[in-house]
Amino acid sequence: MRFFNRVTLQTPESVELEFTLAGIGNRALALLLDYIALGLSILLFWIAWGIFTVGIADAFPNQPKILLWLFAIAILINFFIYVGYFVFFEVMWQGQTPGKRWAKIRVIRDDGRRIGIQQATLRALLRPVDDLLFIGAFLIFLNRREKRLGDLVAGTIVVQEEFQVAPANFPISESAQQLAQKLPEMTNLSQLLPDDFATIREYLRRRNAMLPTAKSELSLELTRQVRSIIDSPPLPSGVTPDVFLEAVYLAYQQRSLN
Repeated sequence: MRFFNRVTLQTPESVELEFTLAGIGNRALALLLDYIALGLSILLFWIAWGIFTVGIADAFPNQPKILLWLFAIAILINFFIYVGYFVFFEVMWQGQTPGKRWAKIRVIRDDGRRIGIQQATLRALLRPVDDLLFIGAFLIFLNRREKRLGDLVAGTIVVQEEFQVAPANFPISESAQQLAQKLPEMTNLSQLLPDDFATIREYLRRRNAMLPTAKSELSLELTRQVRSIIDSPPLPSGVTPDVFLEAVYLAYQQRSLN
């Protein structure tokens, strides 16, 4: 019996990735923690706004409409704080909010890629609808991929954070081993997500079965994407895309084990 559903996604590079869906329990825990943090933020805003409003009321005692305008502005700001909380963290923390990070879950796109501001905004705007009468929870139970309305519209899923560091079953060159020791100082490996690592691993595992042209094109494309993600400087002279990807694979493994 499986307590967690798993889903297989195919990346644009035709690499299949398997994830464990987050589940209603982990998502509820993450949302509870987020609402606690969000509630405290909104409470502080209303306290500060109340003090500001009292000052304005004392300065303009014969202008009652000002108070109505201030209240309307406060409601609008409150809405932006609510939506902005989820959008800001899910974009900046690559699919995680403080609650999701604590629960070790993450939002990703249907193709396994990290979400952008468009997906995060759609999810945040539809969250009040999902929370209304537990519509989101009802849809999660009914949907095979456990999607709430925001996920269905944004094209996202919520998965568990997994760090699989199984031993490599493919050859690693000596040049890659040497480069792997330098990468933590040269790049920002923390930007690499588990699905990025899985894509690199699957390429390295299957590359010998690929046609030379397809292998060359895919290795160049993966190298370009990975360099962009981890802010890598230009490759040293003599370092091929395969050696670079092998080095990133080893460096990420070592980082995950530490």
